[in-house]
Amino acid sequence: MRKPVTVLAEGIGQPEGPCILADGRVVFTNTYRSEIVAWDAEHGVRQYAYTGGAPNACLLGSDGHVYIANCPTAGIWVAPDRRPACIQRATPAGKVEIIATSADGVPLDGANDLCFGPDGRIYFTDSGDYAPQTRHHPGRICVLEGDGAAHILEELDHTYPNGIVAEADGSIVWVESYTRRMIRRRPDGTKSIIHTFDEGHIPDGFKIDAQGNFWVTTVTSGGIDIVSRDGAALDFLALDAVPLNCIFDGASLYVADFGKGDPADAAPMAGRLLRVDVGVRGMPLFTGAIS
Repeated sequence: MRKPVTVLAEGIGQPEGPCILADGRVVFTNTYRSEIVAWDAEHGVRQYAYTGGAPNACLLGSDGHVYIANCPTAGIWVAPDRRPACIQRATPAGKVEIIATSADGVPLDGANDLCFGPDGRIYFTDSGDYAPQTRHHPGRICVLEGDGAAHILEELDHTYPNGIVAEADGSIVWVESYTRRMIRRRPDGTKSIIHTFDEGHIPDGFKIDAQGNFWVTTVTSGGIDIVSRDGAALDFLALDAVPLNCIFDGASLYVADFGKGDPADAAPMAGRLLRVDVGVRGMPLFTGAIS
């Protein structure tokens, strides 16, 4: 299917992990500039906070802070002002602090995406470097407690866990870019593979709609795969884009698009922020805060 698309911003270096502030601004990463930025219709894109490193996702907390998944690298690009793989927190004034660099004493390899669960904790994927030829980092699913303690929930194979969401019953669902699988972990710890994406549809970020369906940006497909809660392929939203992540706002979907830059450029500034009038509402996001 196709839906009306509006290009809101261009010239961004790997926009990722959007979130929406209480005042309606959309915050997302400008990875190749080691910052997170905010977009609104009046001012366009402006810096929200300098993070260093390669920020990869943003998440709004109930305390008004933006929580950030950060890595030292993004693909073959290495941040000039490196940070350890970590979870950061940015105040509304743009002050950034690191709140976790390890889980259960194990250093993070590359925090990728994050979400709040209904218990107010932050769940995040630790994927390491994106290197599909060598796959040198194993994956982990981690949780950050309200007091700032981080723990490993799941030790994974070299699968590159990527986007992650929390369902209404407390289940955690993530996708793996190397295996193209979607996996659910129920509150009792049992896991199941609920969907495997088609060849050429590498899953990245995703969100849940009000009916419980998953809207998954499949970065190599040019659009978004829509998958039911029980894992059935429902539809495909064609965007003519390189979508990395998304978030619902009313009946619209903001999409972070990598863009179609020069393949020889390690850090192309070709990214875009899109708004797609999908006519579908998202499931309300859980929230929380880390003390």
